[in-house]
Amino acid sequence: MGDNKTETPDIQKNEVFYAKIEKVWNAVATAEGIDSWFMPNDFKQELGYEFTIQSPFGPTPCKVLELDPPNRLVFSWGEDGWKVSFELKDMGDKTEFTLIHSGWGAPNEIVPGPGPDQTNKDIRNIMNNGWDSIVAEKLREVVEA
Repeated sequence: MGDNKTETPDIQKNEVFYAKIEKVWNAVATAEGIDSWFMPNDFKQELGYEFTIQSPFGPTPCKVLELDPPNRLVFSWGEDGWKVSFELKDMGDKTEFTLIHSGWGAPNEIVPGPGPDQTNKDIRNIMNNGWDSIVAEKLREVVEA
């Protein structure tokens, strides 16, 4: 556990979808697309655009930090320094998709939340499991339909 005491590791999910990159990009970088596999939102494809994701815990402020269609989208999520990156790689009839959820802070830091207070490590583990099914099942269903 040596050098890991200050940062909670990023969550990274990597999938190959049987869909062209344009279809995957539309699913991950439009308001309707994001709503179809993740959560309702008012996202716009504009650098610096501030939008809201309607999470089960209430509205969450987000901001577009990087935009490189159709290969990369990065946005901040919430007020605790979280960043979510979507990276797409064109493989012809397939698309490699990588999600990175970073910005976790110290593992044992308590994060006040809508539910009981939990540590970064605990929340990361819950989110890690959530992203598994969201990316591998829900997003796959949408883009491979």
